[in-house]
Amino acid sequence: MIQMEMKPVKRSQIKSIGHDPTTNTLAVEFNSGGVYHYAGVDSAAYNNLVAADSIGKHFHAHIRSKHEHTKQGKP
Repeated sequence: MIQMEMKPVKRSQIKSIGHDPTTNTLAVEFNSGGVYHYAGVDSAAYNNLVAADSIGKHFHAHIRSKHEHTKQGKP
């Protein structure tokens, strides 16, 4: 399992996010407790997510359905 530093975000559905640029993996921890890793998310895509006016809307529009993901344990 990839270990990465998680950055807290205050969003209705997302608790924290993290990114590993060496593997292009985005980690998303949801307030419901699930943690998912999304493959193929490069640094530019991660930076766009962090800079978005709405992280949740950006995540749903540009990452969730466009990148393969796997459920993980705790971040």
